[in-house]
Amino acid sequence: MKNWAKAADSPPFHDALSFPDYTAAALLYGEQNRHLHIIKEGVGVGIETNGTTVEISGSRDAVAIAKATLSQLYTLAAKGHPLYSADIAFALHVMQGNPSARLEKIFLDKVYVTTRNRLITPKTQNQKRYIDAIRGHDIVFGIGPAGTGKTYLAVAMAVSALTSNQVRSIVLTRPAVEAGEKLGFLPGDLAQKVNPYLRPLHDALGDMLGPEKVLALQEQGSIEIAPLAFMRGRTLSNSFIILDEAQNTSKEQMKMFLTRIGFDSRAIITGDTTQIDLPDKQQSGLLDAEELLSDLEGIAFCRFGKEDVVRHPLVQKIIQAYEQST
Repeated sequence: MKNWAKAADSPPFHDALSFPDYTAAALLYGEQNRHLHIIKEGVGVGIETNGTTVEISGSRDAVAIAKATLSQLYTLAAKGHPLYSADIAFALHVMQGNPSARLEKIFLDKVYVTTRNRLITPKTQNQKRYIDAIRGHDIVFGIGPAGTGKTYLAVAMAVSALTSNQVRSIVLTRPAVEAGEKLGFLPGDLAQKVNPYLRPLHDALGDMLGPEKVLALQEQGSIEIAPLAFMRGRTLSNSFIILDEAQNTSKEQMKMFLTRIGFDSRAIITGDTTQIDLPDKQQSGLLDAEELLSDLEGIAFCRFGKEDVVRHPLVQKIIQAYEQST
């Protein structure tokens, strides 16, 4: 029986695809053709299925994007790559931005497999460029809005480097308080004061390694999570170092951090320049570093936009609304 997913307007153009592997086609379609509906709604086409044959109707450009997306996703499914609804939406988004994109290069670039056996891979072309930059540079800046994966992917790369013995330790740091690390007014001892500000880094590690493994590695000294102020005076060698929320560093703090990097170490600096919480008269160390170091050989700058947001679809719309209001 044929199943129609009609576009709003009468389609002037038709094309079709045939998939020889029934199991891969079923993965591509999704439960109750959910994946096909994502593509139909996302690009504005009609989709008709008849077994392993898919007929697409709509404008010529829309049909071409839908066909290319389905064809490439089928190749992934046939190679055993799991396909989730979020993957379908991300793939379609990538193809709409660049119809010549190769999804296989993005989706099959394995970064890390978590303890829950979940594969971490880049989900957008900018994320793929970011991963490649981390592999090829000692210092990488990831700049962009919340939800673009800049911190999570950096942590995944750090965990991968540690578990494969490329580095001896992981050091994760961030400004403990947005405007100057003034911890005294908070209740509790020092660990209790800084813990809320380091929680996102703990969460990312726990998601990948499991809480027990993270705790064990911290006790061994293989993982260190500390506020930025604790980096002063140190030299970090044979380490994978991540500075998160770097937009809230001062110029002096950024210089201090960058000069901590020792031999056989890599550093990733992430931040969102639209969410600077420093006093008005204080320039962000991230903006200053971008201006001073963008042309320096050995350092890469990767910039993300709202199109790279991989959280709930509403997050992308929220970012766009705030951009339009300024």
